[in-house]
Amino acid sequence: MTNNNPIGVFDSGIGGTSIWSAIHDLLPNEKTIYLADSKNAPYGQKTKDEIVALSKKNVEFLLENNCKLIVVACNTATTNAIRELRADYDIPFVGIEPAIKPAANNSQTQVIGILATKGTLNSELFNKTAEMFQNTKIIEQVGYGLVQLIEDGNLYSPEMTQLLESYLKPMVEANIDYLVLGCSHYPYLIPQIKKIIPDHIKIIDSGEAVARQTKNLLQDKVGFSEITQNDPIFYVNSDPKVLESILEFKYPVIKKDF
Repeated sequence: MTNNNPIGVFDSGIGGTSIWSAIHDLLPNEKTIYLADSKNAPYGQKTKDEIVALSKKNVEFLLENNCKLIVVACNTATTNAIRELRADYDIPFVGIEPAIKPAANNSQTQVIGILATKGTLNSELFNKTAEMFQNTKIIEQVGYGLVQLIEDGNLYSPEMTQLLESYLKPMVEANIDYLVLGCSHYPYLIPQIKKIIPDHIKIIDSGEAVARQTKNLLQDKVGFSEITQNDPIFYVNSDPKVLESILEFKYPVIKKDF
């Protein structure tokens, strides 16, 4: 089964490029379209209705560009809107949610930390997942301010360091041995995080798992591209400079209102 149409990927901003990168590495023949809704970032402080509406707007854009499958590369959008998206659109969706299961199943201290947005931690989907692990203490921390600093290009600012220290040190003191990154922006913070937490604490994000699920859906339902299409397209509705720098200027970024 073949299907040469592109895979669509959207996020509230540039963070989902961490997910896009994993998909691109695993499926290098597939054409991808990435949509950064940076104008409306962060999603984590918005209401569920606002998140659903923004997610549908993003999906409509990707469908107009003939995407065969859509990856919701945003934890907040997945946990708040994926049910509505699957109900309203006849296209396969891949979502992303915090990797609590592997952390809880492998934790030796039975204490894990999760750094995520308010929208993710307050969502019904997140809480249902967390309830499955009654024997594990899950320390939840809202990453207030982190997404905005990343979107503004301030990855290595003193303010970023101060925020990360205030969020992570209590988790370390609580004896976590796994840290779950519950926002697709946060993998870009791993170098700073590693300077704050001890080496024995393992960091988990969802990029590789999402890429594998994308591959499975292509194989089972959608079809793989039969031609090599190493020409990803990136759209953003705000200043493209930060997205260009995150991509190391390897690909063109198109500014477009949507």
